[in-house]
Amino acid sequence: MRFKELSGKEMIDVERGARLGVLGQTDLEIDSKTGRINSIIVPSYKWFGVKKGESEVKISWNEIEKIGDDMVIIKPRNDM
Repeated sequence: MRFKELSGKEMIDVERGARLGVLGQTDLEIDSKTGRINSIIVPSYKWFGVKKGESEVKISWNEIEKIGDDMVIIKPRNDM
C-alpha cells in the first residue's frame, strides 16, 4: 500500500471511540535502516487547522488493527 492510498483516511481509537485525526495531516517515523514505518505522529489541532502548541499523539504501527476503505482502526497497547 502506498502512502497516498492512506491519505485522507480517518484514524479511530477503538478503545475510547475517539477520532484521532486524518492521515495526511500526520508525520511518519521511519526506521532509517529498514525503511519500515515505526509510528504515525498526529499533531493536535484547534479550530481551522491551527496547531495547539507542541501537543501530538504518537501511534505505533503495531497498534493499527485494520485499514479499511475510509478509516484506520487503532487499538492502543499498554504493554509497550
